[in-house]
Amino acid sequence: MIRSGQAQPPLRPVKLGPPDVVVERHSDGAILMRSPHPLPAYPRMLTERLAHWAKAAPDRIFLAQRDASGGWRTMSYAQTLAAVRALAAALLQRGLSAQRPVAILSGNDIEHALLGLAAMHVGIPYAPISVPYSLLSQDFGKLKAIVEILSPGLVFAANGAAFARAIAAALPRDVEVVVAANPPAERAATAFAGLLQTPATAEVDQAHARVEPDWPAKILFTSGSTGRPKGVENTHRMLCANQAMIRAGLVFLADEPPTIVDWLPWNHTFGSNHNFGLVLDNGGSLYIDEGKPLPGAIETTVRNLREIAPTIYFNVPKGFEMLLPYLTADAALRETFFRRLKVMFYAGAALAQHVLDAFEELAVKTAGERIVFMSSLGSTETAPAALACSWHSERAGSIGVPLPGVTLKLVPRDGKLEARLKGDNIMPGYWRDPALSAQAFDEDGFYKIGDALKFADADDPGKGMLFDGRLAEDFKLATGTWVSVGPVRAAFIAHCAPLVRDVVLAGAERDEVTALIFPDLEACRKIVPDLAADASVPQLLAERRVTAAFRQRLDSFAAAGTGTSGRIARAVLLAEPPSLDIGEMTDKGSINQHAVLAHRAAAVEALYAEPPPPHVIVAGAKQTAEVS
Repeated sequence: MIRSGQAQPPLRPVKLGPPDVVVERHSDGAILMRSPHPLPAYPRMLTERLAHWAKAAPDRIFLAQRDASGGWRTMSYAQTLAAVRALAAALLQRGLSAQRPVAILSGNDIEHALLGLAAMHVGIPYAPISVPYSLLSQDFGKLKAIVEILSPGLVFAANGAAFARAIAAALPRDVEVVVAANPPAERAATAFAGLLQTPATAEVDQAHARVEPDWPAKILFTSGSTGRPKGVENTHRMLCANQAMIRAGLVFLADEPPTIVDWLPWNHTFGSNHNFGLVLDNGGSLYIDEGKPLPGAIETTVRNLREIAPTIYFNVPKGFEMLLPYLTADAALRETFFRRLKVMFYAGAALAQHVLDAFEELAVKTAGERIVFMSSLGSTETAPAALACSWHSERAGSIGVPLPGVTLKLVPRDGKLEARLKGDNIMPGYWRDPALSAQAFDEDGFYKIGDALKFADADDPGKGMLFDGRLAEDFKLATGTWVSVGPVRAAFIAHCAPLVRDVVLAGAERDEVTALIFPDLEACRKIVPDLAADASVPQLLAERRVTAAFRQRLDSFAAAGTGTSGRIARAVLLAEPPSLDIGEMTDKGSINQHAVLAHRAAAVEALYAEPPPPHVIVAGAKQTAEVS
């Protein structure tokens, strides 16, 4: 780590947008913030950029994915446009439209990309759907709800056999199923390869010319963890305006076509709109990473990063954290990873300070330079980027200032500043749900994102904003004191680093705040190096040295707290990781607090039992703890 007082190694040069901001303070306490710089011009629809690059750089790799032999199967811009036009002709022949859109059940692959682009190219919305809804769910409840909302006319699944149960359970018999391989045994299916053979006639060009910027381009469904999934209407204008905003912050994208290695799922706005769109808009190359930040899957990401040197690297905080031991141990991997890298970018959750510091140390060790590490604020409803930190921040958590074309309104609420947003990147509403759409906007037409923000420096708004929690996650103790979950959670994870992977806070209408801890198992094993290699997770977490380490951190965190709202009185270590299937964790690895509290109600009750059970760790108490 570079310590205070030491000379800072240089930052790798990179062109970034200006960080200045205009601030208006109103008499009712509301604050408006916007960039003084105009939003650059943007195209009518994203596939206009595909046509541009197919002409300007026809042979450049646009998409790449591992094939069965382990090599890279690639599609150039010219090949992609030809395939998109053929698929668009096939979709038009089927009479698909906003009333009968396209749905995609399977994950990131070249066929998925081609079909989505083809639908957008001729004004047919498409919806990429979370893969766990089809492959992990037992009742297919969320998938059925989405199909009901969407009423698709065509559904694609790369591997028909893998999705056969979901197709049988959720799709009406009159919906056409398209597969790239292995058609389901009991359902007629169309071969994707057959669609590619459709001649692209003048009808494709005519349909493309008719598309209006405010037509829906895609429907992205939020997790629906607290109820029915919500379909967010993403228009062509939203997607194109947002790419202009992003390029205004990441100016270097215009000088060198980006190369990215990316796993982030396309049913989420980060992987789909932000990253896929950024590559297409700027004529770059996207190497589809079939790894994930999960044990047993991260190795695939590492393999890809050994071969492909990214110019910008996107991930969620958990992904960066899981890469650290591999980068630390493998000099060749570090050399490739940092060789061309201009920016590291995280979103989706808070990044622990020790992770940012470790990446900075590795960059300096490998390349002799620090590399810009930045974040952003946005949501599915904002396409997604709304605020961005277009500068290197030594402090994890800075989300910057509004991008050009975005107006941020901060409204005082319960001692916090509620964020609301307006701009060309904001959704018109939720798909086929006018009542829910109306609730999402205030009287001035600002979208209520549900986040609280605070100034990094109250005297200098140009230093950007910090995330101050999800308003829906905050709760009151029995005393009436508000608990600001986001900041307390982030502070506790940082305080316990590297032992805590994530934490969920409990305490609504209770006397004290308590914590359900998802421990970092590898970090815990280092505390007990003599523990048998085949010891179970419950055995590991029941080890006295492990529980003592957590109790020590709980004590010191409680001692530093300034009141009951910032002090965690008790905690329990969870042996079972958060579940994707029941909504405790998203595809991106972020935790859903409400789902965890609902599904682990017994653990919450144990935290407040008197006397506390032996497995509950109590701040300030000496005890022998065992795992929950």
